[in-house]
Amino acid sequence: MSKLKAAVIGAGSTYTPELIEGFIDRREALPFDAFALMDIDEKRLEIVGGLAKRQLEAGGFRGEVVLTSDLGRALDGASFIFGQIRVGKMAARVADEKIPLKYGMLGQETTGAGGFMKALRTVPVMLELAERVKREAAGDAWLINFTNPSGIIAEALLNLTGVNMIGLCNCPVNMLREVAAALGTGDFDYEYIGLNHLSWITSVVRRGESENLVAALSRKTSAPMKNIPEIKYAPELLSAVPYIPSYYLSYFYAREEQLRKCLEAEKTRGEVCLELESKLLEQFADISLTVKPPELSQRGGALYSTAAVAAAESIANDKRELHVVAAKNNGAVPFMDDGYAVEVVCELGKRGVSPRPVTVYNEYIAGMMRAVKAYEKLTVRAAVEGDRDAALAALMVHPLIGDYAKAKPMLDEMLEANRAYLPRFFK
Repeated sequence: MSKLKAAVIGAGSTYTPELIEGFIDRREALPFDAFALMDIDEKRLEIVGGLAKRQLEAGGFRGEVVLTSDLGRALDGASFIFGQIRVGKMAARVADEKIPLKYGMLGQETTGAGGFMKALRTVPVMLELAERVKREAAGDAWLINFTNPSGIIAEALLNLTGVNMIGLCNCPVNMLREVAAALGTGDFDYEYIGLNHLSWITSVVRRGESENLVAALSRKTSAPMKNIPEIKYAPELLSAVPYIPSYYLSYFYAREEQLRKCLEAEKTRGEVCLELESKLLEQFADISLTVKPPELSQRGGALYSTAAVAAAESIANDKRELHVVAAKNNGAVPFMDDGYAVEVVCELGKRGVSPRPVTVYNEYIAGMMRAVKAYEKLTVRAAVEGDRDAALAALMVHPLIGDYAKAKPMLDEMLEANRAYLPRFFK
């Protein structure tokens, strides 16, 4: 294999040590020769990047590690670019959470009004990154994106740029780990369908057998993620939609309960994360620390590095392994257009991404995916063009919003709060 360089964009993130651990764990199969850690926040980059350097050194890496605020330097010659930026930092996330609550709406950072506003800030920046990857990175470079809202960003980049990219999330990895634990084996085939943070496992069949076990497993695989309040699903609900839902479906299945939990919470999740990050950065600054601290698990993102590094390895080594990623539909989901970005099982190799056909689903899934995809398409248009009509239409079609009397004033307030990041809306 030719020499490989990895560029991490947004390397000041407290998730970076998790990603670096993944590189170290797979160093034999994915032998990077150089790492470029890039962030516009030079103070955070110095702290987090310092720990990353110590991790790599302790893991036996002897190549070049560059910490830089220069995107061009980071991209130069990079084979894989890992995107994990947060436009507006955590303060913008807290506003995304709090403003919708004033209107009786959920402000979760990727789902509903919060994710919508994050998309408006982030899509233009990611489009610029994608174009620069095409111009300045290696000729066959891949952009592996974790930046949220991952599905909307995939929708924009896959249709508005020619960059090689996939959208990734740790949700599918965690869900499949739970299935394996419930079965007592990883020897099973499965179908996975949805959009990012709106997805289901619809089939689980032990290899060599024919029975779909997913309905029974849906009652055994409901462990929540760190950033989502736990909800217990009624048996009748799991009978009506007899599939294993991603954790984010609780915002749709139990909207009022999740809203109540958010309103009653002493702090928003963003405020909790601010405190966690402050403590983590103190730990990261300790020059004796050479491994990812266990406290990082409280931040969420479990198995984040597993998804990212395994996908890169499959592409680099042409392993053609199956991974759940956001990619162009290309016929995999019968009721969605070929160009739509969907989250399904895909084969990953040097020739690109090949989605596997989905055969098991019902009209509930079809209806939800169509509605949320309409929201995503309108959101991309609003972000790219600064189109207020498209922005309002996006909120009106979203299953968690849809009330003009709340959506319009909420949109106006959120746009004003984000004026500094939305020049296309304030020409």
